[in-house]
Amino acid sequence: MFRRRKGLLRKELTDSLIELLNHSKEEWLTKKKVIDSSIDPSEEVLHRLKLAEAKYLFLLKEVRALKIYVKK
Repeated sequence: MFRRRKGLLRKELTDSLIELLNHSKEEWLTKKKVIDSSIDPSEEVLHRLKLAEAKYLFLLKEVRALKIYVKK
């Protein structure tokens, strides 16, 4: 009984982590495109880009550490 629940919780966690990773990647790439197309981005915008990149890379490391494989 407990094994089934543990498996369901792990699957829920895995799914939410993958969804968060995908959302974070899209956010980072969108901000990167905006900054690449702008002439003179402000410091705040550059900091937000770095923050989005750091968030994505952290989540990516967590997914790799948990040995979660994402199907394309």
